Amino acid sequence: MKLLVLGDIHSNFTALERVLEDAGSWDMTLCLGDIVGYGPDPEKCISEAKMRGFRCIAGNHDAAVASGETWGFNPYAAAAVQINRRLLGLDAIRWLGGLPSHLSLEVEGIRIALYHGSPRDPLNEYIFPHEAYVLAERMLRMAGADLLLLGHTHVPYLIRVDGRYLANPGSVGQPRDGDPRASYMLIEVDGGEVSIQHRRVEYDIDDVAERMRKLGLPEFLASRLYYGY
Repeated sequence: MKLLVLGDIHSNFTALERVLEDAGSWDMTLCLGDIVGYGPDPEKCISEAKMRGFRCIAGNHDAAVASGETWGFNPYAAAAVQINRRLLGLDAIRWLGGLPSHLSLEVEGIRIALYHGSPRDPLNEYIFPHEAYVLAERMLRMAGADLLLLGHTHVPYLIRVDGRYLANPGSVGQPRDGDPRASYMLIEVDGGEVSIQHRRVEYDIDDVAERMRKLGLPEFLASRLYYGY
């Protein structure tokens, strides 16, 4: 079975479209949260996720847009939450509010767990690459998984521990690893074997940034798309 793994789309439908085109064909989509926030197209991103049957968990921005609560957010993120919330209909807001904090499933004998942050703090803990190498064994054990998928950092990584994997696909809509291209993973599970491919794809940043400015989203959020930070 081929899995498309996405994280941190952040209302960037233009980037999401390019990822879906680039991925080709796959059997199941796993989405690691933060479908909304920051970008200009929250409704389109939610509609696409629902139409295609993405298996989604909540991210901290999804929870904030659903509730309107931005405590702990920096001013740019808080402003984007409020603008995204205004752009959404009631059904979309309710859908965000109903997303689970984590998800566990089994694919061909491989136990897979999804968290936006971590098993210790599903919404908010950042597990960056240097921490992931130290914590991989503990996190896999806590999740009870052979394959643990995390988001939130917008930084991709892949760590193997005794035949098990801790992976972060990076961000579709707002990469922060110095590469502005949309980031995602394709995972093949076949007869108990796992093969993971990390991929990048370019998209029209000019279009996204211009639409963000027209909506009154903070200039910092539009400008950072060009630099991938």
